[in-house]
Amino acid sequence: MKSLLDGIRALDTEMRTIRHDLHAHPELGLETHRTSAVVADFLEGLGIETHRGVGGTGVVGVLRGRRSNRSVGLRADMDALAIAEATGLPYASRTPGLMHGCGHDGHTAMLLGAAKYLAQHRDFEGTVNLIFQPGEEGYDGAREMIRDGLFERFPCDAVFGMHNEPGLPLGQMRTGFGTIAAGGGNFDITVQGRGAHGAEPDRGIDPVLAACHVVTALQSIVARNVPPLASVVVSATRIEGGSAYNVIPESATISGTARYFDVALGETVQARIAALASGIAEGFGATAETDFRVMFAPHVNDPEKTALMVACARSILDPEAVSTEMEPSLGSEDFSFMLEAVTGAYMMIGNGSGHPLHHPEYDFCDDALVHGAALYVRLAQEATRAPEEQDPT
Repeated sequence: MKSLLDGIRALDTEMRTIRHDLHAHPELGLETHRTSAVVADFLEGLGIETHRGVGGTGVVGVLRGRRSNRSVGLRADMDALAIAEATGLPYASRTPGLMHGCGHDGHTAMLLGAAKYLAQHRDFEGTVNLIFQPGEEGYDGAREMIRDGLFERFPCDAVFGMHNEPGLPLGQMRTGFGTIAAGGGNFDITVQGRGAHGAEPDRGIDPVLAACHVVTALQSIVARNVPPLASVVVSATRIEGGSAYNVIPESATISGTARYFDVALGETVQARIAALASGIAEGFGATAETDFRVMFAPHVNDPEKTALMVACARSILDPEAVSTEMEPSLGSEDFSFMLEAVTGAYMMIGNGSGHPLHHPEYDFCDDALVHGAALYVRLAQEATRAPEEQDPT
């Protein structure tokens, strides 16, 4: 679709300017107040019906094309990370300790570019819901918008999202059919003992010792409670307890994460974490309470919508540059909750070489903006057609 790419390239400078502004002003979690205002003001300036405050700080733009009752949702995430930026870029973060280390500034700029193109051309049928989501990085942003009636207020026959991928060459995209990313959550285990002097351990109940045995035992879950051909990860990533060299503390806390592709296995993992922690702590005379919080659902691409998304991507790029051979990842993405509510699909966009996501020197590659924006537009054009009329070629 040479004409589409040419039309998107005409917006390239504007998308870069928006991204650099968002990059310089990162916001964490659900507190994307400035970012949401930038997005909403831009949409309103295009004459797009704009809804602020969806799920707290989410924004939805409603764009209507030719007469049709079909609708599609296009989603971009807006939040940053609690990382100190080390890029040295002229548009680097001005907020100490926060940076756009995952490229959500780029995703937002791409969808705004697509919104402008669609508003100018109106060459689609039905309704396009432009969904700008806060709190993707573990702050439950997708579910906050869904709880606030996202899909009741803005019905979607399908919903699509995308994410940049460092290491995937510019001009390439990839996805997979079915489950492409894990569900999972975070856990905290509080082991309660009895404090004592470090020289008199017999007078106390050592929660640190018990916690260390719990951490070791957690490694048995995957080895002994999960089928060998299934993929599950249980990682204890932090243990805290005490503040002095010579004091046995009252309590110790173990924190970590678990990831899985199958919900039933996830429930098994949760139960085993709690049972092991409680049983082992009891053996030391201590107690243990487990708090497991599900943060992500397994991320499942609908086969039919994935095929449509792949066809749209191949219509704007060299068909050989779009792969469907993506291996499932034990990483997670809360767009999965939107895919639980509405059928849809998700695509990875080449970000070229450079630092990985969540790295202090990571930066979104501006040259990828036109590819993502063009894919959003193409999806709007094709997903709002009747199935028998869809022709992304």
